[in-house]
Amino acid sequence: MKQIAALFPGQGSQKVGMGRELAEAFDEAAQLFERANDALGFDLRRLAWEGPEDELRRTENAQPAILVHSLAVWSVVREELAPRVAAAAGHSLGEFSAYAAAGALSPDDAIRLVRRRGELMAASRQGSMAAIVGLGAENVETVCETVRKQGGVVVAANYNSPQQIVISGEQAAVERAGELARKQGAKLVKPLAVSGAFHSPLMRDAEEGLRAALEEASFRDPEFPGISNVTAEPVGRSAGAAELLIKQLTAPVRWTESLLGLANQGIESTVELGPGNVLTGLLKRIGANLSGIAIGGPEDIDKLHEALL
Repeated sequence: MKQIAALFPGQGSQKVGMGRELAEAFDEAAQLFERANDALGFDLRRLAWEGPEDELRRTENAQPAILVHSLAVWSVVREELAPRVAAAAGHSLGEFSAYAAAGALSPDDAIRLVRRRGELMAASRQGSMAAIVGLGAENVETVCETVRKQGGVVVAANYNSPQQIVISGEQAAVERAGELARKQGAKLVKPLAVSGAFHSPLMRDAEEGLRAALEEASFRDPEFPGISNVTAEPVGRSAGAAELLIKQLTAPVRWTESLLGLANQGIESTVELGPGNVLTGLLKRIGANLSGIAIGGPEDIDKLHEALL
């Protein structure tokens, strides 16, 4: 039997219409969107399905919308997929989706948590992020260190693949780091359309509020391990999981290490659940010996059947 890892996307994967066809085809998916409306006290379902896009893109809205879509997909495929899942990994907010899929968090707690997380992150110190392609992690880290010595906050925030590193920090420092990266030979420096400097020291103001929200949630041991973004290691017990989610606000997302670790554990393939296929697309760039499919709508369900053969 194939060992499978479930992958859950992070912010940036949202799109207007997300989850609508799935909910129209499967009652369990429709119920997830209904639960989200009840948990949050506003019509997240309408925002996810009808927009407007600029409102859906807001951090406090995008995060719960993505999580709900991911959990809606999981609710449809759980019976077939769960017996094969050896671990779950989520990119940034997707780590909350992973814990919810593993039964460590109830859907209602997870929905409220990521809504609060998004609010706190949106309210933190302003900054920016940029993706640097073609330079390599060590060189990007050196670039950031050079700019910090000049006076400014900028760090490597997302290790998405060996040749795609996202930097985060004060806008002027991110711009200087981008210019230096180009001079060092980066193929592309692309500013990201985000509202803050995620996974950087500028998110420290959000830690206390997220800690309070996590203390109100009920954490249980997961049915299968979740991979911590902070350590790139499996987390199989509830003890310590919340603290790692708090650290995740200011720590980099070690996605490359996480996927290589899954492959080293003997996992053969991945299934990405939710909007888009960004994580599946990164597999080849990471170089992990993993196959992958992405499931977001009813038309994708047959791909799962084939992948499990």
